[in-house]
Parts: sequence; C-alpha cells; structure tokens
Amino acid sequence: MTKSLIRVPLMLLALIAGTIACNARAGTPVPPPAVDAQLATTRSQQTMVVAGGCFWGIQAVFQHVKGVVSATSGYSGGSANTAEYETVSTGSTGHAESVQIVFDPSQVTYGELLRVFFSVAHDPTELNRQGPDEGTQYRSVIFYGNDEQKKIAEAYIAQLDQAKVFSRRIVTQVVPLRAFYRAEDYHQNYAALHPNNPYIAFNDAPKVANLQKEFPALYVGK
Repeated sequence: MTKSLIRVPLMLLALIAGTIACNARAGTPVPPPAVDAQLATTRSQQTMVVAGGCFWGIQAVFQHVKGVVSATSGYSGGSANTAEYETVSTGSTGHAESVQIVFDPSQVTYGELLRVFFSVAHDPTELNRQGPDEGTQYRSVIFYGNDEQKKIAEAYIAQLDQAKVFSRRIVTQVVPLRAFYRAEDYHQNYAALHPNNPYIAFNDAPKVANLQKEFPALYVGK
C-alpha cells in the first residue's frame, strides 16, 4: 500500500480494522541488550539509522527519547537519484523509509535505542510491511555505521530470538549504511504537526504512549 499525503479518505476503514491488532502488540517488553556500549563520560554526538515501516512513527518515537538530539525522516538503501518519495513508494528503488537519529552517548546508549526500536517503534517480525503499509520500502532494517554498531545489533537480535521474546523470528536486516537522504520537508515532524490525522492517531500515537509506559526513565515529553 502506498500512503498518500494525508492518508485519510480511502484508508480509514482499513486502518480501524487493520491497525488495532498491530497496536495491540506495540510495547512488547524486551530485555536490555547483553552486549552494549558503555555510557560515555563526556557529551558528544553519534548517529544511527533505522527503518521499520512509515518513517512518521519511527521519527515520532525517537523524538521523545532521552539523549536524542534529532530524528530526521529520510531514505536509505538505494541511490541518490531515486531518493524521492513518489519513486521510493514504488518499492523498486532499494530504499527503505528510514530515520536518522543523532544522540548523545553520555545520555543514552546505542543498545538502549535499539531496545526502544524493537519494543515500541515497530514489529520486527513483519516482513516487508508494518501494519497497513506493505512493500520493501517498509522493511525492518538497522543500517550500521561502524563495527561496534554491527556487533551490538547482531548480538541483540540473536539474544531476542534465543529468548523467544516474539512469537515469530525477527526479520530485521543488519546492513552497512551507505548513505542517508533527507526526506521532503512535508514528511518532517509529521506526527507532531498532524496529531488528528487518523493514520497518526491509530498507528503512531500509540507507539509514543507505549514508549512513555514501557520506558518512563527514557521518555521525554515535548
């Protein structure tokens, strides 16, 4: 399913029927990663890029996480000349709707951010879809920026699978980050700017609510 700008008229009934089940599992408790970086002793900035369905919801969640400096919607996995919304929406570009997260490692670790990603930001067991959105552009991906990120991500997925935290195996890809391309301005801060959009109300607002419920120490109100 390719989303429209407002995602309202023709999708509303499908959203009501199809997202209740999706949101019912949002907030799945997951253990902290056994392999993680230590909190840094001084302030700095690091970057991570993840994908897991529509970037509106992923961005909305991480904008409320302690230590996150910025969260930007965009595209990763394809080339620069196809990093455009209507083209990405065809599902033929290799891109995934992604979010670039800049964070302070003295406030939150990479592993803690992955815990949020797996627990409340999306369902890592859905292949090439999230809720009502279907296509490879909605796949679950961790785009690692260095060897440490790769090690932590792969170890965490193995840990969660071994513990059978989810009823199905995790399908999240762990691949090197080649580039991140910022999405169009109208996609930035979409959930915050359009809280009454039915898509946001049914799909994304519950994710932020579950962040506050499951991770009160990490939740930051806006």
